[in-house]
Amino acid sequence: QVQLLESGGGLAQAGASLRLSCAASGFTFSTYSMGWFRQTPGKEREFVAGITRSGFSTDYGDSVKGRFIISRDNAKNTVYLQMGKLLPDDTAIYSCAATRAFSPRATMADYTYWGRGTQVTVSS
Repeated sequence: QVQLLESGGGLAQAGASLRLSCAASGFTFSTYSMGWFRQTPGKEREFVAGITRSGFSTDYGDSVKGRFIISRDNAKNTVYLQMGKLLPDDTAIYSCAATRAFSPRATMADYTYWGRGTQVTVSS
């Protein structure tokens, strides 16, 4: 069955870096654009970063531009999120998602598969 399994979350200090991974299985990974989203209690889910099928195009949410980098390895069916210069406001549950859309950023409803997420906590 389809599975998106995030890993790499944890506790970090402000200014530090973390790398999240999302391992996909059960579908043809290379035919899906991938996205990272985050959510905190009481807030709407927020787009963090997206990448097209080939990895040629990427897009980022305004709050993470210049600090986070999304990448993918289609041979390993994995998408990554390299997070740098972490801020306490980056604290959230981070989830990856897959969409057949061609754009690196699709509407929320266009994401077909979702992972359960990994917690990232940034202390000041």
